[in-house]
Amino acid sequence: MKISQAFRFEAAHRLPNVPKTHRCHRMHGHSYRVELILSGPVDARTGFVADFFDLEEAFAPLLKTLDHHCLNEVAGLENPTAENIAIWIWDRSKTQLPQLSAVKVYETADCWAEYDGSDSR
Repeated sequence: MKISQAFRFEAAHRLPNVPKTHRCHRMHGHSYRVELILSGPVDARTGFVADFFDLEEAFAPLLKTLDHHCLNEVAGLENPTAENIAIWIWDRSKTQLPQLSAVKVYETADCWAEYDGSDSR
């Protein structure tokens, strides 16, 4: 079984490693959407893979770190691409959410990056 919970945050960033002529080289902002996807069996007693309230609690400190901040100033996000944001969230969530199977980060409604813990860095 898979479950997912979505979160939203607003943040500014710039991509320092693209050419100066690239529009994302300049500071700009996004309304990000993050999905935490968990996989596992349904607990016979609770009927849950995991309690959504536990997901909210686990993600709250990260959300606070990201929301309404300049992502380039967040330690570990000096190059805040959607891909790097997904890895950053995974690295800080997996211990607390052992059933985490993927993190999706939407920069817009139409473009996103998904990280499943595979070593694709």
